[in-house]
Amino acid sequence: MGRERPDLSTSIDKNIHHSTLRERIVEHIFIGDALRILWGKGITNVEVFRSEFDAHGYDLAMAQRDIVRHIQLKTSLKKPTKIPIARSLAEKPSGCVICIQITPDLKLGPYYWFGGTPGNRLPYTSKFPNSMRPTRNKKGERPIRKNYREIALSKFDRVENLPKVLEKLFGEANLHA
Repeated sequence: MGRERPDLSTSIDKNIHHSTLRERIVEHIFIGDALRILWGKGITNVEVFRSEFDAHGYDLAMAQRDIVRHIQLKTSLKKPTKIPIARSLAEKPSGCVICIQITPDLKLGPYYWFGGTPGNRLPYTSKFPNSMRPTRNKKGERPIRKNYREIALSKFDRVENLPKVLEKLFGEANLHA
């Protein structure tokens, strides 16, 4: 009678057709797991702020003691080769990028880290090329994104687990109650 709807029940289809939902779920898992780890260490003076929209290059900010980290979260089902980073993130005092490799059923890890030590800005990004828009325009072209730099994954530190990511975020000395 009508067109049949495609079966979106497979993991791959879900990840393709619901990527925004997937990224929100991963963000919630990341925040929840991070807060659970900090709670287990007796650290309760943590604040989490969410950006209403991605105008300044970050998705969320986390603060612990006097360290405030502006975090751009990226997710990928496979190991990415290049990651676009908003230039505006480099203007934040402690901006960083955390790329999280995920499985189709949303298990997190490993993590890839690009950022300075707590209190320091992103490493110099203007030497990297501008990234291209991920989708094509009406002419079939992928225009350059002037406000984004494309950073090779080889410039990121591989971090095996979330406790090690938290050390990079706040510094080992700050992770004691």
